[in-house]
Amino acid sequence: MKQTRKRLGDLLVETELITKEQLQIALKEKPDDQKLGDTLLQRGYITEQQLIEVLEFQLGIPHVSLYRYPFDIKLLSLVPKEVAKRNLLIPIKKESNKLLVAMTDPLDFYSIEDLRLSTGFQIEPAIATKDDILRAINKYYDLEDDIADLSAYAYENEREEEKASETDSPVIRLVNQILQNAIQQRASDIHIDPQETKVSVRYRVDGVLKTERTLPKHMQSVLTARIKIMSNLDITEQRVPQDGRIKVNIEFHPVDLRVSTLPTVFGEKVVLRILDLGSALNDITQLGFHKVNLQRFTQMIKKPSGIVLITGPTGSGKSSTLYAALNKMNSEEVNIITIEDPVEYQLEGINQIQVNSNVGMTFAKGLRSILRQDPNIIMVGEVRDKETADVAIRASLTGHLVLSTLHTNDSLGTITRLIDMGVEPFLVASSLTGVISQRLVRKVCRDCAEIVNPTNREIEIFSKRGIEVDKITRGRGCGTCNMTGYKGRIAIHELLVMSEDMKKVIMNGEPFSKLRELAIKNKTIFLIDDGLIKVKQGITTTEEILRVAITE
Repeated sequence: MKQTRKRLGDLLVETELITKEQLQIALKEKPDDQKLGDTLLQRGYITEQQLIEVLEFQLGIPHVSLYRYPFDIKLLSLVPKEVAKRNLLIPIKKESNKLLVAMTDPLDFYSIEDLRLSTGFQIEPAIATKDDILRAINKYYDLEDDIADLSAYAYENEREEEKASETDSPVIRLVNQILQNAIQQRASDIHIDPQETKVSVRYRVDGVLKTERTLPKHMQSVLTARIKIMSNLDITEQRVPQDGRIKVNIEFHPVDLRVSTLPTVFGEKVVLRILDLGSALNDITQLGFHKVNLQRFTQMIKKPSGIVLITGPTGSGKSSTLYAALNKMNSEEVNIITIEDPVEYQLEGINQIQVNSNVGMTFAKGLRSILRQDPNIIMVGEVRDKETADVAIRASLTGHLVLSTLHTNDSLGTITRLIDMGVEPFLVASSLTGVISQRLVRKVCRDCAEIVNPTNREIEIFSKRGIEVDKITRGRGCGTCNMTGYKGRIAIHELLVMSEDMKKVIMNGEPFSKLRELAIKNKTIFLIDDGLIKVKQGITTTEEILRVAITE
């Protein structure tokens, strides 16, 4: 295996896709059980498509896209699912004594030899992406059998509780499969939607919902019961909304799921929010900050006191930014305490408190207790009311650095929102260090990206903001990105640093427009500008920016 890895590295250096230094770094930092290709992909040095093209060109091994491949299901019995998953391969076609096998690593001679011995066929490797192969394995192995098993099972047994908790029952396999597929597709949420005649399972991938599969209506109650049992909810109560959590290990990967049920006319709708603990972004430099914004943000959180607010709608990545900031400040010299609802990611060395309204543990009450615990840095999950805002601001005035979130549209709107909540303007002016407003936009898929000329409307939008643009990047759509042209997301930010002049404007109750003038004078990069800069860099598209940011 060592020899084949070296060859892959040399091929990539020869084709100038990576430098010798990058190869050395990857080889040095690669865990023993990880393939070199995976390390290079993880570090973002190459895309999977580039890797495939190099192997295809240099080794003459064909590349297959499994996105709409006509699979011969009978062949799957030749290769057990465990072998397929472990070695990332799947048999796709048989011609006389040859078996065409899609693999991520066609240089893996051990796997090829094992297959030859176990199947008796000559093995012809073809290259496919890891995502493609995993998606095909999850889709074709066991799937049809499970649905058939489950249907028979749901008819035979009447009581959901018994069925949903039996070990290794078809319903348990189905739920695990739904979770596995969601994680493999990097979904952030799973929606189980009851309809009149069916149940649809939808995944939110890169902020957009898509239907993954449709199940027969009679499977609804067993499925809901199983999820409720996993999250310790009351399965006899179907008339009121419930919230719970599930901690699972999927593919040796710790995953936290927040579960919410809601009674609808066709039964209970279940939404599972996936908090992938393995891929939590803990590094501030990976959040997509513009270099000016990164410098300003770092200065903000280095201050010993004051309040820093992160704003944006639900699902705009506020928590990731908060956690990355806490991670940067986390050291043994400081006492960091957080109060959250719920605690999303557990961070080592940080004291995290969960809000519990049933016993009267509210944000404001918890925050008062925290102040008696000698903290340096306090993180409040969300400023929801005047009481929390008052305590947070007073904490920041007594020598603590306070980080929190607020649901507002832009950074300047945050100031008016606090005043509308009933916080005294002089308190806002004296405590607020800065505001970060952010949104998430989808990134152009690197595998099918192509450079095109901007439309007249785009040129007009860019020139209005004083930015010149001659070329922009769009995704054509390919198997990697499910034909959407986008893969992954990045944040766009607006960072407002409070200056002395701004503080005077707030204290004197001067018009809001004055704040905006001062923000422009301080060279604030507004949301729309940060977005358009990222479009110019080929990271995202104008449509994505206009979807989340307001143009004036």
